[in-house]
Amino acid sequence: MKVATSHALAVGVLVMALGFSCAVWAASPVAATAPQRPNIVVLVADDWGFTDLGAFGGEIDTPHLDALAKRGTRFSNFHVAASCSPTRSMLLTGVDNHRNGVGNLREAMPTEHLGKPGYQGSLAPTVVTVATRLQDVGYRTYVAGKWNVGSEPYNLPNRRGFDKSIVQGDTGSDNWEPAKQYLPHVPQVYWFEDGKTATMPAEFYSSEYFVDRTIGYIDADTRKQQPFFAYVGFQANHVPVQAPKAYVDKYKGRYREGWTALRQQRLARAIALGLVPKGTAMTTMSTTSDWNALPEKERLHMERQMEVYAAMAEAMDHHVGRLVEHLKKTGQYDNTVFVFLSDNGPEGSDYHEAQPWLWFHYKQDTETLGAKGTYGITGPAWASASASPLYSYKFWSGEGGIRAPMFISGPGVGQGGGVQGALTHVTDIAPTLLALAHIEAPGASYQGVPVEPLVGHSLLGLLQGNASAVRGPELPLGYELSGNAALFKGSLKLVRNMPPLGDGLWHLYDLSTDPGETQDLSAKLPQEFAAMQVDYAHYEKTNQVLPMPEGYTPQKQVFINSLSRYWWPVFGKQAAAVLIGLLALLTWWLVRRRRK
Repeated sequence: MKVATSHALAVGVLVMALGFSCAVWAASPVAATAPQRPNIVVLVADDWGFTDLGAFGGEIDTPHLDALAKRGTRFSNFHVAASCSPTRSMLLTGVDNHRNGVGNLREAMPTEHLGKPGYQGSLAPTVVTVATRLQDVGYRTYVAGKWNVGSEPYNLPNRRGFDKSIVQGDTGSDNWEPAKQYLPHVPQVYWFEDGKTATMPAEFYSSEYFVDRTIGYIDADTRKQQPFFAYVGFQANHVPVQAPKAYVDKYKGRYREGWTALRQQRLARAIALGLVPKGTAMTTMSTTSDWNALPEKERLHMERQMEVYAAMAEAMDHHVGRLVEHLKKTGQYDNTVFVFLSDNGPEGSDYHEAQPWLWFHYKQDTETLGAKGTYGITGPAWASASASPLYSYKFWSGEGGIRAPMFISGPGVGQGGGVQGALTHVTDIAPTLLALAHIEAPGASYQGVPVEPLVGHSLLGLLQGNASAVRGPELPLGYELSGNAALFKGSLKLVRNMPPLGDGLWHLYDLSTDPGETQDLSAKLPQEFAAMQVDYAHYEKTNQVLPMPEGYTPQKQVFINSLSRYWWPVFGKQAAAVLIGLLALLTWWLVRRRRK
C-alpha cells in the first residue's frame, strides 16, 4: 500500500513537472509550434516619381534603398492614390479610401463634399489599422513622421494600434523648422507624441529626426523577445524641397541637359531593368516647356531645383541606411521585412497661387535653395521626368500620378531583386503584412463590432513564386480622386483625367505594351471600352463616389480652402486691425485736408 502510494505520488509529481514545462515551452515566443513572426519596417516616401529610385532607373544615388530592393522583389505595376492621405489611409487599413473615410485629401476637398459618407477627410471609426491587428498578436508598434489620416483624438496613433508615436498630423511642414508651415492651409503645424501635443525641437532635419526616433523606440522597448512593426512616414520629397548643402552640391551640373533629356535617359534605364516593355512610348505633356528655349538664368534656377530634389532623396536614403545598419549591428536585420513605396507620383504643381505668401515666409534665390528658410519647387516639367516614362503626375489618374515605385524584401518574401509586373495596389499591403505575421485574414467585424472588410489581396503568393497574379483578368479594380478616375481589368486601363491636364473623357489603354498611355484603344476595342465603363459605374455607386463641382481642380480648391477655412481664422483679426488702421489714417488725412 505504501509502495503504491509512493509510486502514485512520484507519478503525480512527474506529471505536474512535465505539465509545467510544457506550459512554459508553449508560452515561449520561440516555441517550435509557433511560426516565427518577422519584424516589419514600412518606409513611405512622399511625392517620389516612378523612376526616382536608382533601382527603378533613376540617376539619384540611393544605394541603401537599392540594396534592399535588390534583396527582394520590385513591383513595376503597383498603384496608389494620386495624393497623400488617401494612399496612407489605404496602406494602413487595406480598405478603399472612399470606404475608410478619406475620399479626398481634406485640403483639396470641396465644401459640398466635406462630412458626407466617405468624405470625412480622416479615418472613419469603422476601419481597423494593420498596426492594431499586429499589436493584438504581440507586436511592438511604432510610427514616426507624417501621419495625415486624422488628428481627432480617436484617430491619433495611440488609438490606432501604435505603442509609441511622434507624428506630424497634416500634409507636411518645413523640413528644417518643424513649427513652420509650408502653406497657410492650417492654423499651425500639428505635432503629436503618444496622443498628446508634442514638444518639438526648434530645428531638425526631418528625415534624420524620424529615423532617430524610430531607432530610439526599438532600442528603448524592453520587450525584445517580441517582433516589432515600425512605420516611417518621410516628408521627403514633399515641398518645400530642402536638403543639406553637401548633398545639394554633389549634384551640381548633373541636370544641365534639362528635363526632356532626363526623361529619355530614365526610359532607357527602365527598359533595361525590365520595369517597362521594350518600345515603350512617351507623351510630352502640355506643361513641359522647351528647355532650350528658356533664358539661361531660368535654366540655371531650374537646374538647381532638381539638384535639391535629388539631394533630398539621397539624404533620405542615407538615413534609411542608418536604420538598416543599426538593425544589422543589433542582430535584427535578418528577421526584418522591409516595404518601401511612394505615396503618389511626383509633385507637378507650380505653387503659383501661393507665391504672395511664399514671398513673405521663404527665399527662393538660386544660390541658397535647399537651405533653411528656402523653398524648392521642382514644378511640372521635372515632375514629368521623375515619372518617366509615364503620363501625368500627382493629383491626376494617369500612370505618372498613381503608379509608384514599391519593393518588399526580407525573410519569407523571395530573394534576388526580381521584377514583378502583376497588377497590384496599395490596399494589398495590409493583407500582405498580416499574412507575413501569420494572422488569418480578418472578416467584417472586430471585437464583435462591424467594420469595413479588407478589399486588398495578399501578395505573398507573388513574393514566394507560387502565383503570377493576385487579380484575375476579369476582376475590375476601380479608382477615383478629385474627379480623375480609372478602372483596371487585366492589362487594360480605362482612365479619365479632368482639365487642365485631361479632356474629361474616358480613354482606354493596354498597359502591358503602352504604360506611357500613348495609344487610345477605345475605338479599336469598343466592347471592352463599354463594359469597363459599366464596371466603373458599379465601383462608383458601391463606394458612394461623389461628382465634382463644375470647374473644380485640386490646386484651385486648396487655395480656396486656405482662404475660407484657414487664412481668415488665422489672419482675420490682423487683417481687420490693419484695415481699421488704414481707415483711421485715411480719415485723419481727409480731416486734415479739409482744415487746410
